[in-house]
Amino acid sequence: MSDDFPKPSIRFPIVLPDGSAHSGTVFLKPVLKHPRIAVGDYSYASAHKPPDDWATHLAPYLYEFSPERLVIGKFCQIADGVTFITSSANHRHDGFSSFPFAVFGGDRDGRPSMPAPGPDTVIGNDVWIGQGARILPGVRIGSGAIIGAGSVVAGAVPDYAIYAGNPARLVRMRFDAETVQALLDIAWWDWPIEQILRSEAAICGADIDALRVAGLG
Repeated sequence: MSDDFPKPSIRFPIVLPDGSAHSGTVFLKPVLKHPRIAVGDYSYASAHKPPDDWATHLAPYLYEFSPERLVIGKFCQIADGVTFITSSANHRHDGFSSFPFAVFGGDRDGRPSMPAPGPDTVIGNDVWIGQGARILPGVRIGSGAIIGAGSVVAGAVPDYAIYAGNPARLVRMRFDAETVQALLDIAWWDWPIEQILRSEAAICGADIDALRVAGLG
């Protein structure tokens, strides 16, 4: 089975019935050549109109000179229209005006209208982000979380939480606290792909006991 599973270095991991590659879904690791983005194996994104530049498509305000980073874990699923609005999109808003005078010519360094560098945006492992979601600067989404379509997410999302809405709020936890901790300890996403595929039924069927046994092997 693992021989048929695409390697994380493959750009287009889905093959259509006619044998051609589906250009609307990509593994992100081979397509994101950006110094401020780090992404784990097997995380993918989809788009109905595939962009030429996936980095700009997903994080349009993250520049090569930006101080912050976008970090995405393994096995994440990013639907069409998701945008990561990273910290370089921010304006200073603690004074009388939020107008970014410094970006319109001259030396930007040290200008009073420039905001201070913002935090990284960090997405855990096995996170599903639904169609059209907006992930705001400095968000931290825990592993196993699900973000509803059209959500606007700020702050921190716990591991294995379902968040939805604008602003996004907790809908429910996917599992009880004991199961969540067990999943984080097992960390199946760090296993070799052969071991993961052998455990597909336990992972997708929420069989924590079988998953624990598989982790021992």
